[in-house]
Amino acid sequence: MSHGFYAWVYMLRCKDGSFYVGSHRGEEVEERISQHMEGCGSDYTKRRLPVELVWAEGFTLIIDAIAAERRIKGWSRAKKIALIDRDYDRIRELAKRRGGKAHS
Repeated sequence: MSHGFYAWVYMLRCKDGSFYVGSHRGEEVEERISQHMEGCGSDYTKRRLPVELVWAEGFTLIIDAIAAERRIKGWSRAKKIALIDRDYDRIRELAKRRGGKAHS
């Protein structure tokens, strides 16, 4: 089923409980997840099969998906879990620096 998106950023939960964040160019993110499950994904996921798709967001431009992927890869585990849960208030709270000042 086409969603009108041509790029995706996605997060997988690996067998060891770690998260993998990736991006995919194409209308269907499921195609890329199948590749990971078959061991044709990244070296990281290959060693941590099986993997489970826990979050994905579609983009119309691959450049936007890649930017989101890079940003999310730098996030803490807690912030990634908040994203999976779609707890945007928690994401904002976790984005604050120590001392209570938000990132600019």
